[in-house]
Amino acid sequence: MSGLLAWLSAALLLLGASIGLIGAIGVLRLPDSYTRLHAASKAGALGAALILAGVAAASEGGFALAALFAMLVLLATAPLAAHAMARAAHRSGIAPLTGALGDALAEAEALAEADPETSPPKHGARVGR
Repeated sequence: MSGLLAWLSAALLLLGASIGLIGAIGVLRLPDSYTRLHAASKAGALGAALILAGVAAASEGGFALAALFAMLVLLATAPLAAHAMARAAHRSGIAPLTGALGDALAEAEALAEADPETSPPKHGARVGR
């Protein structure tokens, strides 16, 4: 392995570990479950992707390709999993700490219950016959 790839690999590993540490601190310090979930999913996925990129830079052949494939799968699935967990938390009644913008999902659900004719159908609902 050349000297440049070794330095690149070390830098990627260190950066990924640092971002993972920042995400872990965010999980401990942030006020509610939604912001904690955001810190864990975004920083965790980016940190792990950088670590996998560092592993790919340090290795050769099939192992590097496997690390890059794992990185792509991680970056594709982590946001989807975080969205599903946040949606499930919201549906189970865990209220987010809202700021000036409010809770748009709760407002849309309240509007749908108030006037079911004009609101879009819920997920899984049958539309017409």
